Amino acid sequence: MFAVIVNTIAIIIGACIGLLIKKGIPKEISNNILKALGVCTVIIGVQGAIQTSNILILILSIALGVFVGEIFNFEGKVNRFSQNLLGRLSKDGDSISKITEAFITSCLIMNVGAMVIVGSLDAGLRENYSMLYTKSLLDLISGIMLAATMGAGVLGSAAFTLIFQGSIVLFSQYLAPYMSDFLIGEISATGCAIILALGFNMIGITQFKVINYIPALLMVPFAIFVISILPL
Repeated sequence: MFAVIVNTIAIIIGACIGLLIKKGIPKEISNNILKALGVCTVIIGVQGAIQTSNILILILSIALGVFVGEIFNFEGKVNRFSQNLLGRLSKDGDSISKITEAFITSCLIMNVGAMVIVGSLDAGLRENYSMLYTKSLLDLISGIMLAATMGAGVLGSAAFTLIFQGSIVLFSQYLAPYMSDFLIGEISATGCAIILALGFNMIGITQFKVINYIPALLMVPFAIFVISILPL
């Protein structure tokens, strides 16, 4: 758990530095930087998504995940949660919607990908923290950039990271037997497809309800099973 705590602290430090920088950045420049980060996010999403070994697994996972997400309206629930909890962070003038957007964006960017899963499993099973330490440095930089352009909502991602990665570390001995390299790769590819949608939102091209895409990550094992039994 120590590496997860380090990761959490790195996000908090990065976000605080970003908020200090934000005060001296004109709004127009901040918006342009955010769009540039969106372009980078799109590139990261494309590079990761094309790593899938079977595009049908990716398509089925996304389709089923969005179906579940829309039925339960996870996006709406997260927005209401953010309004109640993260609204306290709006002292710098950020609107609730901006804080929510920053929270969702930073949570996805920092917690979707193979590095999160593999690093947390290594920390729990082998006490190998090197990957999570590397991720901490990356998240420190991401926290600075995101907070400087999006605001205080990035701080909320620290709590999410602590809970999400901490859970994987604590339950790693139970998860490891089911987490093959193939499965981790497909989960990562699906996560990158979600990151791609997030990038388009950051640029301002679309308004995907990315939270409703999150269940797709849980649908990957089922999609793999379905594709494996189909006569393709």
